[in-house]
Amino acid sequence: MSGCHGVAQLLTWVVLICQAGCCLLDSIGAAGSFRGIPVSNKSNLDQGYCERKRKTNSLSMWSLSSESLIDTLPVDTIPENSIRKVRDCIFSVAYPTPFISRVLLVAVSKDVLEGILDLDVSVKQTDDFLQLVSGGKVVLGSVPLAHRYGGHQFGSWAGQLGDGRAHLIGVYTNRYGERWELQLKGSGKTPYSSLVVSNDDVWRDQFYNGSVKKERGAVVLRVAKSWFRIGSLEILAHSGELDLQRTLLDFVIQEHFPSVNMNDSNRYLDFFSKVVLETANLIALWMSVGFAHGVCNTDNFSLLSITIDYGPFGFMESYDPNFVPNTSDDERRYKIGNQANVGMFNLNKLLQALKPVLDRRQKHLAFQILEGYSEHYYSRFTELFRAKLGLLGESEDDNYLIAFLLKLMEDTKADFTMAFRQLSEITQDQLKELRVPQEFWALQDLAKHKFFSDWVTIYLLRLGRNMGDSDSTRRKRMTAVNPRYVLRNWMAESAVQKAKMNDFSEVHLLQEVLQHPFQRQAAAEKAGYSLRPPSWAKDLKVSCSS
Repeated sequence: MSGCHGVAQLLTWVVLICQAGCCLLDSIGAAGSFRGIPVSNKSNLDQGYCERKRKTNSLSMWSLSSESLIDTLPVDTIPENSIRKVRDCIFSVAYPTPFISRVLLVAVSKDVLEGILDLDVSVKQTDDFLQLVSGGKVVLGSVPLAHRYGGHQFGSWAGQLGDGRAHLIGVYTNRYGERWELQLKGSGKTPYSSLVVSNDDVWRDQFYNGSVKKERGAVVLRVAKSWFRIGSLEILAHSGELDLQRTLLDFVIQEHFPSVNMNDSNRYLDFFSKVVLETANLIALWMSVGFAHGVCNTDNFSLLSITIDYGPFGFMESYDPNFVPNTSDDERRYKIGNQANVGMFNLNKLLQALKPVLDRRQKHLAFQILEGYSEHYYSRFTELFRAKLGLLGESEDDNYLIAFLLKLMEDTKADFTMAFRQLSEITQDQLKELRVPQEFWALQDLAKHKFFSDWVTIYLLRLGRNMGDSDSTRRKRMTAVNPRYVLRNWMAESAVQKAKMNDFSEVHLLQEVLQHPFQRQAAAEKAGYSLRPPSWAKDLKVSCSS
């Protein structure tokens, strides 16, 4: 489930369990495929793994382990949970701070519970589960850890950062042999903390503008294959802890990059090559659904090229390359149109961190690999947008066709999501006659452009070159890659306002709708999620966070 400022605020009442990354990105294949288009970085599974485990409705039959982490990666030798500079370790032991007041569970992801954690959804009704996801209870075999990392924030080295309000409570290996790390967010002080907490209240700068106020505390339990990020390696390079850096690199490669030969002297180079490719793929995927991460610092960029620590984030509504969801980003560094460039910047910082463990020849090759990032990105971007337009095969004019459409969208401020979705639903005959039904409001906005008919002519000619295709097949193919629903800021705000009255019905509705963003859903249509945004939505500040 994705989060937004509204959802983050809502969590002051609740505990939530979710999978890292936006649910829309998960749905279209951030970890597998974009509806038939392969995406690499497959999980490190043993295909012969026997399904010994079955879903359970009791935590007494379920366990976590921290052994795979702490047996290999050193832990802080200072036991005190005090804010300080930390050295010569990857983790510090830090226990979550339990709530004093009563905790409510508002929503869980059934897909995560049953598909990843082997837990029957009925487990959410137990007190043990509530204690687990709120940080009130440590599962047998778990040693809660806070990760030490650094990072470049808004282009400048920020030094030690780390999990300031998060606890990695253990690793779970499920019935498919998949390894998942469980992390609590908002669960109390660690040696890397920078927030002030008081009992169940926290101080929060809601819009990152210096206006700090007290809100009720909350915890979210989220899962990911790994929480290591570029900053995990940067802090070690900056501190000169090169032996520890090699240890961490070898651990990450061994656990998550099975195609890299651990006995090869070029393994760090091969690792870097894969991170470059997968980062290009990931950002192209973001762009294909209008997703702006918001804070693309190196401490928020995963080494596995998955979407983590996003926010303040947002899904672009009217097409605007300058869209910035983070109100604190005054210089628009992380605007949606600059995400590919920021990816290049972050990968260059990863290369700088790796240089101490590369020889002269490997450094030269790594630089060449980095230079290939732009080509990888634009190739993947074009591939995804061809699919969004229903184009089969390749044509040298496809880039022009895509760029032409995006320019029309920018000029008319057409809604990005619905313009592509409505192109997926309109017939070729209607387009040919420039007969845009009233229900296709985003296309009607687009059609106001004086060059819209020129674009339609080029588009229809290109569709005519789809060998063996039909209009119905084209529309079916396009609706499978162009979402009808995304988490818009006004939708989250509407859920927040109801939640203030202890009405969580819209939270549940959003959760259900966003699990199936490509399917037309009666409840979503009734709520107006595919209609033109309400007039009051224009006055909302966009400040979303994971």
